[in-house]
Order: sequence, then structure tokens, then C-alpha cells
Amino acid sequence: MTRILDVRQKILKQNDETARAMRARFHDAGTFVCDLVSSPGAGKTELLTYTMRELRERGMTCAAVVGDLATNNDAERLATSGAPAKQILTGTMCHLEADMVAESIRGWDLSTLDALFIENVGNLVCPATWDLGADKRILLFPVTEGEDKPLKYPTLINTADLVIINKLDLAEAVGFDRELAIHNVERVRPDVPVLELSVRNNAGLEAWMNWVVHHVAADVPVAPAEASSF
Repeated sequence: MTRILDVRQKILKQNDETARAMRARFHDAGTFVCDLVSSPGAGKTELLTYTMRELRERGMTCAAVVGDLATNNDAERLATSGAPAKQILTGTMCHLEADMVAESIRGWDLSTLDALFIENVGNLVCPATWDLGADKRILLFPVTEGEDKPLKYPTLINTADLVIINKLDLAEAVGFDRELAIHNVERVRPDVPVLELSVRNNAGLEAWMNWVVHHVAADVPVAPAEASSF
């Protein structure tokens, strides 16, 4: 058991070192980076497709990498936004690691990107301890998963900088108690911002885009830097 723990600590240490190097390069390039986490089917891909299309219409540049155990389906959906998107196939791994992200964006001129979105593998356990070098981590959970979702996954929600309650258009149909859900978020992670969204009926999207654009605008390099590649 001690050996297994030692090996895991070594792997996490190496991942953290890679993530720190990536974060520094993202900062130097002026690229705002988001790590989106959720369970499968929570709506990450739909929200990101909308977001990247909207950013491009506002004259901003963006790209995405997306992790899945198999298939290129999500990357193909994200590419319909008109922005670059790459798939990371993890096989049996239920999370992304920093070196996977670094390899997937190798050769990209980061200085040309205002924003980079990392769509993590659909899982609310494994991604919690893996830093990907992102500026912000966003947790999505849909109304279809119930109000107690934050209480069931406290480790992950405690790493989130923003919580999104998604698929509001289904709230009435599933009897979702939004006040209880927000209360549960507050119990686990006090003062974390919460947004309530539905891409299908445009609910809350203006607030979401304001959040994204604010952070993109704030994430500018202190001085011009050479293009980074990993």
C-alpha cells in the first residue's frame, strides 16, 4: 500500500510541475484557459460550442481540446463553432492529465488565442486532483441530476471557481428545487459564484458570456512574448 501511495504522489508531482509550466506559458501568451468538468451528458459540449461561436462573432479567437475515452464525436461537434478543436482519447483513463493537454496543443501558436477551453472527461471523481494549468475550473451539473449533486462530490466542487446549474429548460419537468441546489452548493463551497443556464432557451447565457469575456479581457500578458509550443 505504501508503494502504491508513493507512486501516485510521484505521478501527481510530475503532473503539477507540467501544469505550472503550462500556466506560465498561457499567461505569457495572454490566453485565458478554462477547465470544464461534469458528469457525462451534463451539456459541456453544447455550452462550449455556443460559447466559441459567440466569441468568434465578437472578434475573439478561441480553441478547445476535449477528452473522452473513445470517439471523436465531441471534437467534431465543437468544430462546428468554426474554432479549432482537438480530441484527446484517454482509453481507460477517466480524467485528463497536464501532459495530455500539452501534447494536444503542441504546435499551436498560443499568442493567437484569446481563450482555450479544456473539456474534461465526463467524471466527477477522477479529475479533482489533476491540475491542467487552467486559470479557472468550472463545474457543470444539470438539473436532471438532482439537488444533492454538490453534496455527493465535495472534493471536486471545492476545486471549482464557478458552478453552473445547466439545462434549466428541464427544471420544471424533473421537479428541480433550485433554491435547495444553490443552498447545497453554498454548504460545500461558500461564496463560489453560481450561474443558471439553458442553451436551448437562452436562459442565463448573457451572464455566462459576460463572465467569460471579463476573464478573457483580464488575462493579458504583461509584456509581449514569443509564441509558445509544447
